[in-house]
Amino acid sequence: MTEAQEVLRNLAPSGVLRVAMNYGNPVLVQRGDSDDAPRGVAAELARAVAQRLGVTPTFISYDAAGKVVAGREHDEWDLAFLAIDPLRAESIRFTDPYVQIEGTYMVAEGSPYTRVEQLDQSGVRIAVGQGAAYDLFLSRHLQQATLERAATSAAAMDLFAEKKLDAAAGVRQPLLAYAAAHEGYRVLEGHFTAIQQAMAVPKERQLAYDWLVSFLQDMKHSNFIRAALTESGQSAEIAAP
Repeated sequence: MTEAQEVLRNLAPSGVLRVAMNYGNPVLVQRGDSDDAPRGVAAELARAVAQRLGVTPTFISYDAAGKVVAGREHDEWDLAFLAIDPLRAESIRFTDPYVQIEGTYMVAEGSPYTRVEQLDQSGVRIAVGQGAAYDLFLSRHLQQATLERAATSAAAMDLFAEKKLDAAAGVRQPLLAYAAAHEGYRVLEGHFTAIQQAMAVPKERQLAYDWLVSFLQDMKHSNFIRAALTESGQSAEIAAP
């Protein structure tokens, strides 16, 4: 048995490489012509993995990172692209990050808040996407402000606007896009966390994990990640060192 066959057997015991695609994070993945043709850096990395292992990936669609994590418990995928988080790490192994993005806040244009640290006050209500990396982070770190959760990150922005909450927490790029498309909102400078995005496998798949760590280093050194980000309309500067 070749190394690629051994890795594939460990990574995808069913013989089908099932890859989770979280469309809730448009920085990493965007919808293509069909569910079998996602675009973005995560999709391109998945295809590169499959090519090296000699298989065709089967993409599994999700609209929120929390649902990807829940899917791991139901054995729905073999490979995913998720933000590193200690709670998730109880059942998932993460490679080093391939992308680092900022978690920040969107507020109304007339809001008195100008810095992210000002939001942690009694009475402040912040919309978040349930189970997203920034939801997990803020749940651990906010002392006084309260979180109001929506099913997805996109829904959290709508919840913020509909209920006139104090802020919406999220990834900077989607927040900027929302503010550009909807008059009366702005995104704060600075960030409350730097979200490290990594490749992820079920924790028990050690051989596959070790192979992915080496694979990702190759992708970084070849500038594959920066090129994939640029090709999908994202800034190459968010590529992890």
